Amino acid sequence: MECREASMKPIVEIAKTAGIEEEDLELYGKFKAKLSNELWEKVAERQDGKLILVTAMNPNPAGAGKTLTTIGLSQALNLLGKKTIAALREPSLGPCMGIKGGATGSGKAQILPADEINLHFTGDIHAITAAHNLLAAMIDNHIFHGNPRGLNPKKIVWKRAMDMNDRALRNIVVGLGDSNGMTREDGFMITTASEIMAILCLSESLSDLRDRLAHIIIGYDFDDQPVRAEEVNAVEDMVVLLKEAIKPNLVQTIEGTPVIIHGGPFANIAHGCSSVIATKTALKLADYVVTEAGFGADLGAEKFFDIKCRKAGLTPAAAVVVITVRSLKYNAGVKVADLATENLEALEKGFANVKRHLENLEKFGVPAVVAINHFATDSQAEVDKVILLCQQAGVEAALSNVWAEGGAGGTELAEKVARAAERLSQFRFLYEEELSVKEKIETIVKEVYRGSGVVFSPGALRTIQKVEELGMSHLPVCMAKTPYSFTDRADLLGAPTDFTIQVSEIRLSAGAGFIVALTGSLVTMPGLPKKPAAELLYVDEGGVINGLS
Repeated sequence: MECREASMKPIVEIAKTAGIEEEDLELYGKFKAKLSNELWEKVAERQDGKLILVTAMNPNPAGAGKTLTTIGLSQALNLLGKKTIAALREPSLGPCMGIKGGATGSGKAQILPADEINLHFTGDIHAITAAHNLLAAMIDNHIFHGNPRGLNPKKIVWKRAMDMNDRALRNIVVGLGDSNGMTREDGFMITTASEIMAILCLSESLSDLRDRLAHIIIGYDFDDQPVRAEEVNAVEDMVVLLKEAIKPNLVQTIEGTPVIIHGGPFANIAHGCSSVIATKTALKLADYVVTEAGFGADLGAEKFFDIKCRKAGLTPAAAVVVITVRSLKYNAGVKVADLATENLEALEKGFANVKRHLENLEKFGVPAVVAINHFATDSQAEVDKVILLCQQAGVEAALSNVWAEGGAGGTELAEKVARAAERLSQFRFLYEEELSVKEKIETIVKEVYRGSGVVFSPGALRTIQKVEELGMSHLPVCMAKTPYSFTDRADLLGAPTDFTIQVSEIRLSAGAGFIVALTGSLVTMPGLPKKPAAELLYVDEGGVINGLS
């Protein structure tokens, strides 16, 4: 692997390039560190740099290289003399062991130490898992010891969590046997879908974290009134477990660009952005901050704008839409096995998907640049065709070859992104807070997905009514949807129209401050594929991990 051939610099040296003194680092060995709480107080009054969002078209099942592009672009901007920091999410063990493998970039555009980041890193996700399950244990313990709050066991909405793909745990029964508590139905979600993950990523301080945790709705009592985490005395103990996890982590790219990596909510089942603390800190330390939002722009970018930017008061300066020749062909209906075969006709057909994402970004008032992530199987004719299609759509595009060349392979892209970021921002939200929950969902479906309407299940309608009764309908909406399509069906590719979205369930994340709308058959606990990436892993005689890429 390229990363093992690289010579990492001590993280203290990387910190200095970002203007961070050693006293504001909490070291995790030589190459990783957490940023102290005191650092923010020192930089809070500085002017913000420019925030660049890296998003993508709807991907093919093998991915699109969005993280790779984010890393490479940050390196390229630094090569141009622009002080740049990348702000990324932490990889989850579930997809690392499942279909994706590692999530730290690759080739000459990756973050280091890659294996450690992909596995346990500094323990943040483990801490979130522990806090989530502590609350679950406190709920059942509260019921076992008399249930003084009157929590209705049939209306508990707080599940358990683990950072692994395990479909067998989606629906379970707990409390079997004598003296083991009340027997009831329960289930697991992956940690990246946990409300505590969302809370940590949206909190701006330890006190903010504490307040958000207190407002988590764990279920309802026999009078159908909400019961919150603070009512089962589970707040301070969760704060204790999360005390270190709330601090952002500092690492480096293969070329020595500083990277603040923190938090990891999925974009298909959660809001898909790294932490507000990490982003705001990076903006005070750099002229440019390159961050990403998960999956395609219909999911990650929309949530980045309407949830994260709304909550944190952020104003993005520009967006980069990562596309690949492969994804264009996939969205034209080409089979995965044939994606390496030249097909100019499919490129033109598949470009409808890209064009829709570009039109959507215009609705947010964010200038966009297209990054064509280059693969060795791309023919010159295909690359030329894609560049022409972008020109015809009125958007600047650049070939990105950061995998093979590092920052040097992204300088043209960096120049075009920097120019776009210099324009006066016209950023705006897609919808206003005063709209009803149904109106917000319908706005996203019609304006971003281009659907004709929404069908709500009876259970979803009941929850929406409860949200309105609780006076929380002003919260933004987090759509949980397949990443492969604008619809709620993964097989409807390209740029479909005149379809309906099926909202199967509504979940109120009162602590995080948003409403989750689950669409289609999407689940919050993924399963492993037939051939999991975990089968490729092994440790050689030298103690080196192989297969995690």
